Amino acid sequence: MQEKIIILDFGSQTTQLIGRRVRELGEYCEIVPYNKFPYDDPSVIGVILSGSPFSVYDEKAFTADLSRLRGRLPVLGICYGAQFIAYTSGGTVEPAPSREYGRARLASVEAADPLMAGIEPGAQVWMSHGDTITSIPAGFKTIASTEDVPVAAYRVEGEQTWGVQFHPEVYHSECGTQLLRNFVAGICGGRLDWTADSFIESTVKALREQLGDDKVVLGLSGGVDSSVAAVLLNRAIGKNLTCIFVDHGMLRKDEFKNVLHDYECLGLNVVGVDASEKFFSELSGVTEPEKKRKIIGKGFIDVFDAEAHKIEDVKWLAQGTIYPDCIESLSITGTTIKSHHNVGGLPEKMNLRLCEPLRLLFKDEVRAVGRQLGMPDHLIKRHPFPGPGLAVRILGDITPEKVAVLQEADHIFIQGLRDWGLYDKVWQAGAILLPVQSVGVMGDERTYERAVALRAVTSTDAMTADWAHLPYDFMAQVSNDIINKVRGVNRVCYDISSKPPATIEWE
Repeated sequence: MQEKIIILDFGSQTTQLIGRRVRELGEYCEIVPYNKFPYDDPSVIGVILSGSPFSVYDEKAFTADLSRLRGRLPVLGICYGAQFIAYTSGGTVEPAPSREYGRARLASVEAADPLMAGIEPGAQVWMSHGDTITSIPAGFKTIASTEDVPVAAYRVEGEQTWGVQFHPEVYHSECGTQLLRNFVAGICGGRLDWTADSFIESTVKALREQLGDDKVVLGLSGGVDSSVAAVLLNRAIGKNLTCIFVDHGMLRKDEFKNVLHDYECLGLNVVGVDASEKFFSELSGVTEPEKKRKIIGKGFIDVFDAEAHKIEDVKWLAQGTIYPDCIESLSITGTTIKSHHNVGGLPEKMNLRLCEPLRLLFKDEVRAVGRQLGMPDHLIKRHPFPGPGLAVRILGDITPEKVAVLQEADHIFIQGLRDWGLYDKVWQAGAILLPVQSVGVMGDERTYERAVALRAVTSTDAMTADWAHLPYDFMAQVSNDIINKVRGVNRVCYDISSKPPATIEWE
């Protein structure tokens, strides 16, 4: 049985980050809504309570009955979680004299406490709260403080319950990894044996039991998630897996050919479908971004469905759904707030059972599994690419001629990043064809041609992103190459917007 840590989500923006940090230690964990604790699961060895946008004394604050957890399992409350435990036990939580955000340093540490083992006074932690614990209940003991926060961490005497008002999951908390390791391994007794190898071994075994001799169809996009899912399934069921790769005409330059070649080298059974004429016809004259997405989404389903029906006795649809997809598709009350492209959609239409071998993994874990499966780096490290492809990077209507122009500009940019050793330092990059023309001079003639914007961002999870500070010499060369080599473009701009307030894609 795979032991696990349960993270109760009270709505914090960093709940996923807690999960990633625990996984990075080598311990399996799951994130569940604050009111959905799996009490009957014997594999749970500890519980972490996340932060929250609420104050514990708000009327609408999320609450949970911890009476069935405290004293039975080790519990760690983080920020709101710590304040919630203290407040519901008779302590006092009040608005801080000033909102406490950013770096702070531990002024005192109870070194003998197992949660604080190996953590010294002076260690940097990251605060992010508007409230603070001003008095702790009887039976609670302060185990760390900062200059401004008397109760930075506490322990409940007589039970394995702790609380910290800082965020150990945040990169800037220097002692955060040590604190989480103390809790997960030292207090909960976690084996720290969650690895790519162990995941592959257990998942291949589970897939063989789940699928038996049934046939499975999987839609490939060329991206990391669907590719790793395909290779993992291929290891489990071999010839019973058929992959379908649909070209809607808006892929990157030569991508259809190159990706098919990669998949064939990996030994996958792949059907490539060039449906570009269908998509160009249906997109003709359409300029509204959401309408473009819906046309392409429906068109993909139609093409995929038609190809899948050519295969006899298919019973399963496999998808590259990963853990953030599942989390983002549920609110912390358990109701759907966002329909993700990988969470539902196809099965209802096709009447197939759903197989999602990666649904427990974060993106970095997917890449680790891919490496362990022997996949080439250029597939594993591939930047995210939108499902509608270049259609949402061409502002305005879509034509084959515009796609060809953008493919060339995009190719120069992406290849330049590779040649300069910058590709792996960027989370996502691409070119955008703008719906404007600008005046220029080429030779002795005046031109009136298109403008292209380049976009490159750094990120860890795409929830936030900053524009990549690429070298000026590189940008100058890429701009010069695009203007000289791509007919119809005479101006190149660089997008220096962060997310938020902008998004990574323009549409």
